[in-house]
Amino acid sequence: MDDAGQTDKGKAGAYRVLARKYRPRDFSALIGQEPMVRTLTNAFATGRIAQAWMLTGVRGVGKTTTARILARALNYKTPEIDQPTIALEAPGEHCEAIMEGRHVDVVEMDAASHTGIDDIRDIIEQVRYAPVSARYKVYIIDEVHMLSNQAFNGLLKTLEEPPPHVKFIFATTEIRKVPITVLSRCQRFDLRRVDAGVLTAHLREIATREGVTVEDAALAMIARAAEGSVRDSLSILDQAIAHSAAQVTAQTVRDMLGLADRARVIDLFEHLMKGDVAAALGEFRAQYDAGADPATVLTDLAEFNHLVTRLKFVEQAAGDASLNEDERTRGAAFAGQLSVRVLSRAWQMLIKGIQEVQHSNRPVAAAEMVLIRIAHAAHLPTLDEALKSLESGAAPRPVPQPHGNGGGVPATHGGNGGAHAIATGRVSASGGGQTMRLVQAEAVAPPAEPGPTPVAEPAIEEVPLGSLADIADLADARRDMAFKVQFKNCVRLVQIEPGRLAVNLTEDAPKTLLNDLTTRLMEWTGRRWVVSLSREGGSPTLAETEQGKRESAIADAKADPAVAAILKKFPGARILDIRIPDAVAVDDELPVAPETDDDDNEI
Repeated sequence: MDDAGQTDKGKAGAYRVLARKYRPRDFSALIGQEPMVRTLTNAFATGRIAQAWMLTGVRGVGKTTTARILARALNYKTPEIDQPTIALEAPGEHCEAIMEGRHVDVVEMDAASHTGIDDIRDIIEQVRYAPVSARYKVYIIDEVHMLSNQAFNGLLKTLEEPPPHVKFIFATTEIRKVPITVLSRCQRFDLRRVDAGVLTAHLREIATREGVTVEDAALAMIARAAEGSVRDSLSILDQAIAHSAAQVTAQTVRDMLGLADRARVIDLFEHLMKGDVAAALGEFRAQYDAGADPATVLTDLAEFNHLVTRLKFVEQAAGDASLNEDERTRGAAFAGQLSVRVLSRAWQMLIKGIQEVQHSNRPVAAAEMVLIRIAHAAHLPTLDEALKSLESGAAPRPVPQPHGNGGGVPATHGGNGGAHAIATGRVSASGGGQTMRLVQAEAVAPPAEPGPTPVAEPAIEEVPLGSLADIADLADARRDMAFKVQFKNCVRLVQIEPGRLAVNLTEDAPKTLLNDLTTRLMEWTGRRWVVSLSREGGSPTLAETEQGKRESAIADAKADPAVAAILKKFPGARILDIRIPDAVAVDDELPVAPETDDDDNEI
């Protein structure tokens, strides 16, 4: 039975909001908390009643209500029953006062406003006295995590060994802030978020009892917006009834909460997955003009993206009562068409985009930029796909370009009449996901005759190599600058002969350097090379050799009379580089080593 059983319609100004009017008065009316009810039922039936309970969960799931029902069960007394029990069908002697929070032996304290040790001292002094009329003196402390450390420490001894006539019930939304010493002295119950389907059925029953007509889609929206909180769902329903004059429609709830139409959100998602930027921006603007908040639109997109991803692995997810028919059918269709990689990339970009919109002073523009990024990346390969295609030497798959209505028509077509694109890839990360940029390098028209004649690749001329400098010059000619820098800094020559190379590597050499060197030598010289790692020290690296030459040249320059005179004339001057005609040029990739003296000027 709930508070609605005690009618007060005849009293002026006695209207009670739905969250209070339909507040559960016994365990049978609690929804979504069956594990806790079963545990308490067994404990009361066997007489194994704890001395303290800790109730935790998000706001609105029923922590305070459960604490009052538990206090009522502890002090239940009727002419037929005079013992603690979970069966509370008939009102007992103390039930009404306990449920209304005015019983003298059931003390409710808000720890948010009573945080100090003095408040706990009052409780410790009072527990010595027996209850006035009830069986147990029950202390309900809400938001217990707000107590100070001194207050927690002062409560420990009493909580561990309370008098037999005292019970403690704690409630908190921040269980991690409660000291473990307190938790270990309590039976803990985690009150779960109420499932959307259960919450929808509960709201439908209350609407029927109130004589209000509510569309199923509206109930699903309210249950989704409440995020598992019964109190929040009843508050939203109460507001929707007042907003719509006893005829609650989906449009009413949508306008009231600033939500986007779920069908239109799915349409927007479809445009994004097709890569149709123009249609996506047009749909977004239409939703914004209808009153939808930009961040809410992106949030709804993220929720639908998550639903599609779940449906790929959990087909039973389509049976969720909070889903409408469009979400079930179209979501399942998307789940069969889109890959997990595409959905994961869209999810990452949406999550980052929501934060951008929430912190932007131009949320509409920020949201449109997020949608453009997602649509642009819809048909691009993922990062690992592009890397694999580049490593294998194959051109990444072409990117479809929207034409006309933006249907995502590919830029290249099969058949003899189309052009074949030879593309190179560059990889970059953008926003929350991975954005690939494919740059077309060359367009080669296919031959007019079907079945093109294969063209033999030109033979690679064998290049003689006799030193590390020859290999570095070869890397420079091939414009492989990254490998050239690694080679000059990390490789010491031990022995070189045609087809064989023995080297020693520095400690900071990449693990793949030997394999990279073998591959490049075979590719650049046209013959197979055996590259081995030697334990011998080997010659200095090219970088060390060039650094030694540079230091020697600078030392010779300092000894030159003309340079010495300049340095003396300009105190603080220093030599940065030496450039001598017909001498070996200093490599541009290597940084110039600064002098260790304290000179300030430069030459």
